[in-house]
Amino acid sequence: MLGNLEISASGLEANRVWMNTIAENIANASTIEKDGQNVPYRRREPIFSVRQSGNARAVQVKAVVEDPSPFRLEHDPGHPLANDQGKVAYPNVLVIQEMVDMMMANRSYEANVTAMEVTKSMFSSALRILA
Repeated sequence: MLGNLEISASGLEANRVWMNTIAENIANASTIEKDGQNVPYRRREPIFSVRQSGNARAVQVKAVVEDPSPFRLEHDPGHPLANDQGKVAYPNVLVIQEMVDMMMANRSYEANVTAMEVTKSMFSSALRILA
C-alpha cells in the first residue's frame, strides 16, 4: 500500500509541474520582445515518463521542453518590431488550449488526491482489523 501512496504522490508532483508550466505559458502569451528584438516567447510543455520504484511504477517529469510549432505572424507594418514584410511574430501560445490543459491537469490532480484518500482509508481499516 505504501507503493500506492508513492504513485499518487508522484502524480501530484507531475501535475504541479504541469500547472506551473501552463501558468508560465499563459503569463507570457503576449510576450514578443527580448532585448529590443522581436523574439517571441516559445510555449513550453512537460514531458512525462515512467519511473520504476520498487514493485511500483510512478510518473516523473523527464523535462520541460519548448514547443517547436511556428510562431503566429500578424501583419502590422506600423509596429516597431515588424520585419521587412511588415509582419510581427507572436508566441505560439493558444490561451484556450492552455485552459483546456489546465482543466485536465486539475482533474488529474484531483484523481491523485482521491487515490491517496482511498489508500489512507484502507490503511485505517486494516489497522482497525488488526487491533
